[in-house]
Amino acid sequence: MHEPSFLRSQACLLVLLLSFTIVTACTQSAPVQNQVVSDKPIQEAIIVPEQEKREPQQVQAPFTGLPTPEQAIQQRPIAVMVNNYKAARPQSGLSYADVLIEVLAEGGISRLVAIYQSQNQYAGTIGPVRSIRPYLIELGESYKAVLVHAGGSPDGYRILQQQHKPYLDEISNAGSYFWRDKSRKAPHNLYTSLIKLEQGIAKKKYELTEAIPAMSFAAVGQAEHTAIAYQTEAAGKITIALLKNSELVEYQYDANRGNYIRYVAGKPHVDKENNEALRTVNVLAVEAKHQVLDQAGRLSVDVTTGGKAIWFRHGRAAAGKWVRQAAGPIQFQLEGQVIPLHSGVTHILIVPSLEAKEAHVKWSE
Repeated sequence: MHEPSFLRSQACLLVLLLSFTIVTACTQSAPVQNQVVSDKPIQEAIIVPEQEKREPQQVQAPFTGLPTPEQAIQQRPIAVMVNNYKAARPQSGLSYADVLIEVLAEGGISRLVAIYQSQNQYAGTIGPVRSIRPYLIELGESYKAVLVHAGGSPDGYRILQQQHKPYLDEISNAGSYFWRDKSRKAPHNLYTSLIKLEQGIAKKKYELTEAIPAMSFAAVGQAEHTAIAYQTEAAGKITIALLKNSELVEYQYDANRGNYIRYVAGKPHVDKENNEALRTVNVLAVEAKHQVLDQAGRLSVDVTTGGKAIWFRHGRAAAGKWVRQAAGPIQFQLEGQVIPLHSGVTHILIVPSLEAKEAHVKWSE
């Protein structure tokens, strides 16, 4: 029996369709050779190893000589007047200052001028903050710093206001950038921070950057001045009395770390914020003329003229002079030449005399 012709035709058509589907599927699944996707060359992503990533350019910090990011060298310094009365200790934030200056105020009590610049990332507390005097203004300005204080002598206020100095005073113009610590008694409980002070500087529209008068620091491996290298004395322990009735300041050399540990009244001078004793690479004892001005015992201290100085570093003492070039910071001079300090923190102590009979400064092995 024969199939109808139209059934045979449909069967043939079905076979052809199945064959075409199979061929098409095979063709699509086969890899395409030499196919051009774009007329632009394909670039592979370049992965830079972590150790090869560019680090921020490091330069020498102006007041320590230590490496610091390049953008930080014009950061405006801040000079904080810090209370050094025994009831104010331990103070906060002193170990983060590039330079610490100690000078007499009234009644045999000293004042500290803490210069902050290269460690401006410090976010902790600073203080207690105290009042300012004309010679403290001059010391702070020698670093081109914004002056930070709480109150001041009549002469001090006159200079600040009439000469339009950049200053933040808790009493007269910047109270909101300070706070009181209720755990301490006034007036030894006033504090601030670099974050607060930078806000105050911006609010007052003081310059945030400054052409800073960099100090001179020796390069690593650089030989010292001949006279210093051969005419020094052992100075593992230094004793300094700003006045005969003032608390003794001592520095003891730590050979393991290559710096001096600071003591006051026989105890390590500790920073309350990190519970560590203050340390310094350079100790400069400088002689300056002191004069009592009034019955309140306010002083005039000549921090301009220059005079005798003793530089202590690496457990040795060298005698010379101190100078301020172009009204800049105090520096050590020998035979008419400014001698580079060693890189690190510097403490400067201003005493009435360096004569042996006055015995303000002594040292031994």
